[in-house]
Amino acid sequence: MEEAKIYIDYVARIIEIIGVLTIFAGAVIALVKFIFSIQGTNPRSYKILKQELGKAILLGLEILVAGDIIATVVTEPTIDRLLALGLIVLIRTFLSISIQVEVEGKFPWQKKEEI
Repeated sequence: MEEAKIYIDYVARIIEIIGVLTIFAGAVIALVKFIFSIQGTNPRSYKILKQELGKAILLGLEILVAGDIIATVVTEPTIDRLLALGLIVLIRTFLSISIQVEVEGKFPWQKKEEI
């Protein structure tokens, strides 16, 4: 059983690394697209850059939460660890909602406006 915990811990760390790399790669791709489009004939707006960065951060945060949940399940489920996980999930959820409101201009539970 101890070996399984070690492997699951490795999986959790790999998922967390993937989350960080997702945020990093998304930010780099969005910035490169923005910088090269400034020099082109059809310049992109700052709003599009902000939306692409927000989407990369949202995806990365979701992956990081998954890694945190797996890491917490593997370790001893003490009340301190569960409270820490709850706080992490709460903070990341708040960040995700804030970023989504910033990117889309509406809360996740609001309907899309029909044109």
